[in-house]
Amino acid sequence: MDLLNTLVDKGLRRELPTREEALAVLATSDDDLLDVVAAAGKVRRQWFGRRVKLNYLVNLKSGLCPEDCSYCSQRLGSKAGILKYTWLKPDEASKAAAAGVAGGAKRVCLVASGRGPTDRDVDRVSKTIEAIKERHEGVEVCACLGLLSDGQADRLREAGADAYNHNLNTSEETYGAITTTHTYADRVETVQQAQAAGLSACSGLIAGMGESDKDLVDVVFALRALDPDSVPVNFLIPFEGTPLAKEWNLTPQRCLRILAMVRFVCPDVEVRLAGGREVHLRSMQPLALHLVNSIFLGDYLTSEGQAGQADLDMIADAGFEVEGAGTTTLPRHRADALTGGGCGSQASAPEQAGRCGSHEASGGGGCGSHGGGGCGPCGGHAAVAGGEESAPVTETVGAPAAPAGGPARTDLVAVRRRGAGTDLAPNA
Repeated sequence: MDLLNTLVDKGLRRELPTREEALAVLATSDDDLLDVVAAAGKVRRQWFGRRVKLNYLVNLKSGLCPEDCSYCSQRLGSKAGILKYTWLKPDEASKAAAAGVAGGAKRVCLVASGRGPTDRDVDRVSKTIEAIKERHEGVEVCACLGLLSDGQADRLREAGADAYNHNLNTSEETYGAITTTHTYADRVETVQQAQAAGLSACSGLIAGMGESDKDLVDVVFALRALDPDSVPVNFLIPFEGTPLAKEWNLTPQRCLRILAMVRFVCPDVEVRLAGGREVHLRSMQPLALHLVNSIFLGDYLTSEGQAGQADLDMIADAGFEVEGAGTTTLPRHRADALTGGGCGSQASAPEQAGRCGSHEASGGGGCGSHGGGGCGPCGGHAAVAGGEESAPVTETVGAPAAPAGGPARTDLVAVRRRGAGTDLAPNA
């Protein structure tokens, strides 16, 4: 297919596809799906080899959020039966993070619900970062605390944070239909503040909220222009008790096409498979590893994922390997300049850029080895890895209509009842 050959060539050169080409990827047929995955897989392997980075989310403060993000189980007025608790103490958060690191995670993502942190909150998180870094030398820490005020990004950086996550989520044109308590521009500004402070920017999207193909292309092109080092792709988990509870319109094939489009538009950034992968990709998750180079391990912020060991087995069975602590995630041309080369926006020959990013990181993980996914959909998901003693709790939280591709898998939507904020061991 000429389209795919063109996109592979552009991806290997870090050249931006046209919007028409990106839309054409989303419009491909199921008959062409494996060809699409194979083509995007060539771009993924060029810049990241067969490595998969593991990330671990710690939900520092769950629920009780004053924002009205329609997709979020922690939103104002949410009736979802999620865990609700206030700030974890630094030692509690550090203990939770230890489970993820033991499971192979290179990055710990610290997430807190709310509009944004107060200065006192930043002090709390700073102490937590210091506790984690003291216990795990070299581990990356990404914070996801909402909208930042002046100077807060600098303080987080000084405390040892490596990255900051704040997702754009959807296109600017449709953002007002999803959230009314803050604006798309607010989110862009927070990402830019993190970048200005020298933090590795992490910003992504949520698919499955009823958006059009144009909306998806618009947000991914906006992300490329914004220049994050990592782009988490979430698939909406329609929690009952939220306004989007009935939005079950994704199929595994649709999810794979979305991931391929993101990879073609952002060829050399860390593309992370985030919340909702178990629910919407299901048995086709291994195919997604040919498109993404990063995943969360285990459970999510307010919902449960598949067993952590199943994640590790999936990676091995698909012929990939878990990325080691001594390997820089990003290709050298991005790793050498924390905010440079945005989302593949500066074309250069691959042989000049350095391939696969398999270079030793200097110091504690370095600027070029960041993913960060936090804020799932705005705190809706979070990964936890750790003990094997606790059995999954399968409390179904949705009963929506079936999507076009088949019946809705509400049996895969379960509220998290273990790990951070509970007395039960996390999922590993």
